[in-house]
Amino acid sequence: MLIQPTLDRLSALNLSGLRQALEEQLANPQYAELPFGERVALLVDHEWTRRQHNRLQRRLQDAHLRQPATIEAIDFTAGRGLDRRLVLELAQGDWINRHLNTIVLGPTGAGKTNLVCALARAACQQGFTVRYERLGHLLHQITLSHADGSWVKLLRALARIQLLVLDDWLRDPLTPSQVRDLAELLEDRYGLASTLVASQLPVDAWLGQLAEPLAADGVMDRLVHNAYRLELKGESQRKIRSPLTMSPPASTID
Repeated sequence: MLIQPTLDRLSALNLSGLRQALEEQLANPQYAELPFGERVALLVDHEWTRRQHNRLQRRLQDAHLRQPATIEAIDFTAGRGLDRRLVLELAQGDWINRHLNTIVLGPTGAGKTNLVCALARAACQQGFTVRYERLGHLLHQITLSHADGSWVKLLRALARIQLLVLDDWLRDPLTPSQVRDLAELLEDRYGLASTLVASQLPVDAWLGQLAEPLAADGVMDRLVHNAYRLELKGESQRKIRSPLTMSPPASTID
């Protein structure tokens, strides 16, 4: 039997995983000992796994995560104040299905970005669309979109993202127009999508960074009251892991 035409057709049908698996079976005579149905199941499983992997890679690429963090690598030592049970629960993604939010708080260097990127990666693995932004960069994009007339298009695109990650949340005070834009964005997402923010400011201090009182109330109402909270404590992780904090090697005497 000529197998090459079949292989070529699998490639033409974009079934490269199935083709690869078939070539592996043809090259290994041990597969001939398996029942036909089992061999077909292995072929289909290989193709399905390839497609799932490719979809995940596309979601991760679109997310633009700042760090390649994972849930498995999170440091849960007692001094950090992290609730392991809650973090693992959030990693399952049910809160995103329910269109709830999550707030990560903690001092500079405590590992907030690492944590939100780990949760965002877990969301990608669960099949959700994700986008990571530093708030200052997003507000700059919004300003440019007002100038070139693409604000409505940008707003619609952001509203469709199932998990929007906003890092460096309210690090700097916002102008009244920025607060109104943020309120409009959160209003469009409210009850339809989830937002994950990381901030070094306690929630009680957020209003002081929002210069437009009416819109500020909208921001707080759409973000805070339906949010889980994680609060990191302890010394700066960057300081702890810096090579400059390690003891120098003992000098040798010639």
